[in-house]
Amino acid sequence: MRQLLYISSSTLPGNMADIEEILEESQRHNAADGITGLLWSDGTHFLQVLEGEHDHVGATMGRILSDHRHSAIVVLRDEAVAAREFGEWSMVHRRADAPADAYDAQMRRLLENASEPVRERFLNLIATGER
Repeated sequence: MRQLLYISSSTLPGNMADIEEILEESQRHNAADGITGLLWSDGTHFLQVLEGEHDHVGATMGRILSDHRHSAIVVLRDEAVAAREFGEWSMVHRRADAPADAYDAQMRRLLENASEPVRERFLNLIATGER
């Protein structure tokens, strides 16, 4: 099992990337490839952890690297893990109309079983909004 954590910036104008479109596309690919994980976005930045079979995670990251909606992509962590840390969902996210406080609380709950380095990256971004 491979786990990859990356951060990127949106290339789309304004402060809200079309997260719904990105999510729909990601969920389709992730379900087919057995990828699970967690996605955080404030509309201008993305922090995402991907989990799955080594080659499938690599293929997913390849799609992200070639996606014109992402820039300044930095892989923060890429390593083998014994088991999934983020359950069996294809990707969790916040809807545009969801309150930020409720979303942040949900993210904290979802991060409870994550490894310390992964949890720390997400919580720092949630708390500060800084990459």
